[in-house]
Amino acid sequence: MDSNGISDLFATIFSGTAGLITLVFYILVVIGLWKVFTKAGYPGILAIIPIVNVVFLVKIAGMSGWLALLYLIPIVGFVFGIIVAIRLGERYGKGGFFSFFLLFVFPYIGYLIIGFGESRYRAI
Repeated sequence: MDSNGISDLFATIFSGTAGLITLVFYILVVIGLWKVFTKAGYPGILAIIPIVNVVFLVKIAGMSGWLALLYLIPIVGFVFGIIVAIRLGERYGKGGFFSFFLLFVFPYIGYLIIGFGESRYRAI
């Protein structure tokens, strides 16, 4: 496949309906994270900035922001994502089942539930 074919492939994937659906999911995550950050005492605007929102999400989960670098290591990042989701759920009074499925697998739903729901942030 030549370079023109590859660029056409990327243009097809990241345009049209797929691009619009991706944008909708990103907006849902940002809205939910905005409220999650606000409940934890951080400025909600940090939810919009892609790498910064991960660093502050790790801090809200009760760990050092520097540990967000673990997401860059392939298998470690996957496991660390599960740990962050579970610890984040604990901070908001949610169980492990909720945390795994709605904060790790379907974060666009889980962040909205935590952000707009009755749960309160508890610094443990």
